[in-house]
Amino acid sequence: MAKKSTTKRVKRAAPKAHKPARPIALYYWPTPNGHKVSILLEELGVPYDLHPINIGKGEQFAPGFLKISPNNRMPAIMDPGGPGGRPISVFESGAILQYLGRKYGRFYPAEERARVAVEQWLFWQVGGLGPMAGQANHFLNYTAEDLPYPRKRYTDEVNRLFGVMERQLATRKFLAGAYSIADMACYSWVKSSTRFQPLDEFPHLAAWLERLGKRKAVVRGMAVGAELRRPMTDAEKAVLFGQRAR
Repeated sequence: MAKKSTTKRVKRAAPKAHKPARPIALYYWPTPNGHKVSILLEELGVPYDLHPINIGKGEQFAPGFLKISPNNRMPAIMDPGGPGGRPISVFESGAILQYLGRKYGRFYPAEERARVAVEQWLFWQVGGLGPMAGQANHFLNYTAEDLPYPRKRYTDEVNRLFGVMERQLATRKFLAGAYSIADMACYSWVKSSTRFQPLDEFPHLAAWLERLGKRKAVVRGMAVGAELRRPMTDAEKAVLFGQRAR
């Protein structure tokens, strides 16, 4: 006769269902700086809500947005699940890329040497490629006056910066070795600048641009808000380019 088991059965409570994470809010307009963040979010595959900020209509000056981005520039994000589970807002595209890279542990290495390699190219883009390409685009496409000096000054500088990337990419597929936020930061600026700076003399840079352009997440990130783009009116140019402290 089998012995009666003395093991007690413990009735366990059903595990509590975890609430899905609230999406990150992306304050955005489809520009090269905006594309940096949309590409990373698509690469990460995390949920986000798009909040268009029409920079031609001056929506970047709205008091609510200024609380998030005191420099009245997009992109910016609001992460409801920030450090300690509390919301956090981040402005400046480079800072956003670093924050998201740290949070999700992807495209931004934790090892010191690898991280420094990424950061130096990220800051190179933020301090050099973006501003110089932006000025070249402005003087080529948005000034009514014939201004040869600034047009040459900034297009020459874009050419020089493309040369820097060309030399770096001659020995590696991506700027910092592995694909990272540094590549994402540079991609849309290089792509948009090819309108006035062909890549004929930069074959390694051209191959890098093609390589990134085949990534599905890059394609999706570049397509975010594409329907919002249209030629700027004179009134919108006055809003965008006539800004002062007050």
